[in-house]
Amino acid sequence: MSASPSAVDVLVIGGGQSALATAWCLKRSGLSFLLLDEQATPGGAWLHGWDSLRLFSPATWSSIPGWPMPASAGTYPTRAEVIDYLSRYEARYQLPVLRPVHVDAVERDGDHLRVRAGERQWRARAVVSATGTWSHPYIPDYPGRSEFAGMQLHSAHYVAPTPFAGQRVMIVGGGNSGAQILAEVSQVAETLWITPEPPLFLADEVDGRVLFERATERWKAQQEGRRIEQPVGGLGDIVMVEPVREARSRGVLVSERPFARFTEHGVEWADGRHAEVDAVIWCTGFRPALDHLQPLGVVEADGKVAVEGTRALRQPNLWLVGYGEWTGAASATLIGVTRTARSTVSEIVAALGGH
Repeated sequence: MSASPSAVDVLVIGGGQSALATAWCLKRSGLSFLLLDEQATPGGAWLHGWDSLRLFSPATWSSIPGWPMPASAGTYPTRAEVIDYLSRYEARYQLPVLRPVHVDAVERDGDHLRVRAGERQWRARAVVSATGTWSHPYIPDYPGRSEFAGMQLHSAHYVAPTPFAGQRVMIVGGGNSGAQILAEVSQVAETLWITPEPPLFLADEVDGRVLFERATERWKAQQEGRRIEQPVGGLGDIVMVEPVREARSRGVLVSERPFARFTEHGVEWADGRHAEVDAVIWCTGFRPALDHLQPLGVVEADGKVAVEGTRALRQPNLWLVGYGEWTGAASATLIGVTRTARSTVSEIVAALGGH
């Protein structure tokens, strides 16, 4: 990799699991590359998870390519164990990462792309955007939300249940983050769980391994042009990790359908029912963090980029890895991103004509 620091074959924007998996594949490609990570330390979005966050797959099913995650002290790795794995992975393969670097914009520069971060610029033949979604939390706009006097917090900024002790806390969202945060907040506070539909709980023995196998079967079927009947249990369904099973035993995994509006001290349903709440934790997901791609004019009205596989249709030297199902089945998971990282780098090598 003899290119100067300001010019590389491939520039990867991001430093989390998707960026590292892509970098591992690039290291074997003969192309020069560089990763720009806005975080100050390794770990990607895992640096910002709540204290008790756990994976719902064992370590061997939670690995990116090349080096399996070391066995966890428990069945499911903790957030700290994932951060340690990603840090050691980066060092093990001596991946070229600059941090902290916040990318402001990606712009066309002839047949290259120019990446700007403050006063610094890089010129690349190809760019892989792997910025994920964590920095772009989504909160639905309920009527009266701005008039609500209590605390509002997105799961992106939730750390621990302690600040909510003795309060009435409404948790909004029916996925795994909603269930896991509800489980621990309900130990110290009175809780109200709001989900759009009745939550889907997987059988106790189903974990991330099974979900990944289902995603793989769906991917194979798409490649072969087959239709398959998807079994119950998608990546968004609730995995019954130990804290959630414990919450079930206390009878707190009961949800209400969405309310109509906020009041100053609570919420109100269309039928006139009212509940007073002191705080709201929004477990309502994220949107792709793609502001840096706005100058290219490739971000659609839905906040995504039109892609074929992971390659942008309207900017052929731009690829997007790890944002969710639209960039590859299970690509926002540790084990799932390997497939799309490999295919992405294969496409880049073909597009750039090798070294």
